[in-house]
Amino acid sequence: MLGIEHPIVQGGMQWVGRAELCSAVSNAGALGILTALTQPSPEALSQEIARCRSMTDKPFAVNLTILPTIKPVPYEEYVDAIVQAGVGIVETAGRNPEPWMPQFKKAGITVIHKCTSIRHALKAEALGCDMVSVDGFECAGHPGEDDVTNLILLPLAARRLKIPFLASGGFGDGRGLAAALAMGADGINMGTRFMVTEEAPIHQKVKQRMVQASELDTALIFRTLRNTSRVFKNAVAEKVVEIEALPGETQFEEIAPLVKGVRGRELFESGDLDHGVWSAGMIIGLIDDIPSCKVLVERIVAEAEEIIAGRLQAMLGQN
Repeated sequence: MLGIEHPIVQGGMQWVGRAELCSAVSNAGALGILTALTQPSPEALSQEIARCRSMTDKPFAVNLTILPTIKPVPYEEYVDAIVQAGVGIVETAGRNPEPWMPQFKKAGITVIHKCTSIRHALKAEALGCDMVSVDGFECAGHPGEDDVTNLILLPLAARRLKIPFLASGGFGDGRGLAAALAMGADGINMGTRFMVTEEAPIHQKVKQRMVQASELDTALIFRTLRNTSRVFKNAVAEKVVEIEALPGETQFEEIAPLVKGVRGRELFESGDLDHGVWSAGMIIGLIDDIPSCKVLVERIVAEAEEIIAGRLQAMLGQN
């Protein structure tokens, strides 16, 4: 359906999903994704799509995340830019993509919607989405408010969905890919793991800190606002959690200066690890090197094939 060699999709990540990473993932035989709102305007997105096309002749997608923002976003204009650029695959996330589905479908675009619950996945299927990405509680960014892990979500999705689905959240190696396929998924979506690659356009200090981190080095912020986000545990994230723990109702205005998106972008550029917050999943506990995207994808596929053809077949007593 996606025209890719391996069942691996790069997550759509703010400030990270640029042409350098997207093209490297696609050239490795997986599906790279540009993040629309990383670009400051629809015109800039059009230019980034063209730049990515100059770096790969393989399929790639564009992520459009529809979430409450401090500054209003001209979503309609971003959608127009995506359609007019002839992009073949779009990943939508956040709020319901229904307003833009007719435009995407008319343009023949394959739509993947990111969901954190089975009820949302079923709604996406009913709206005409071609595929969904099912996000477990382990994931970076917004895991929803149900706190259900992929060990439960993926078998439920396999049981109830009729369209293909990707497993997202907690994936970064061949064991994870084999497990996702065993639980009924058609592939995996990896965000955090692709951040820690040679081509990811973020400061080396950030990558190195994620290599050093354990599975315990993430924090859940915005819980009191029912807009939970999993981020790397640094001084800023811990300050936000501290403010949210104070008696009374949390006011977003109290924490907004700490979590402004521009601070995350500046952190990725400068390597100042306590300048802002950045999304990171629990998979950081399984990341211990900074390979190229090609090496990473080939290694994951080889590991998964060995597990499926070797370990699992041997358990059936087959040679």
